[in-house]
Amino acid sequence: MGYTMLTKIFLFLLGYALTLIGLIFIISYLNLLSIGYNFLEYVNFIIRRCECIYLFFGIIFMIIGIYLPGGKYELHK
Repeated sequence: MGYTMLTKIFLFLLGYALTLIGLIFIISYLNLLSIGYNFLEYVNFIIRRCECIYLFFGIIFMIIGIYLPGGKYELHK
């Protein structure tokens, strides 16, 4: 059973939005390095924040949206 193109586009756009939100927070938390955190403490802080985990969920959603089998209107067979 193939998924519709609208489902694939929705998953891709949802993944893109989540990835963008996660990256914005990860970049904004780079200021922690300037106040004395070392890199390992920064990474430990990042992996514990739920808004930074959106990056990984977004990448997974984009991959799923790209590689889902399509409907009958696919360009390749």
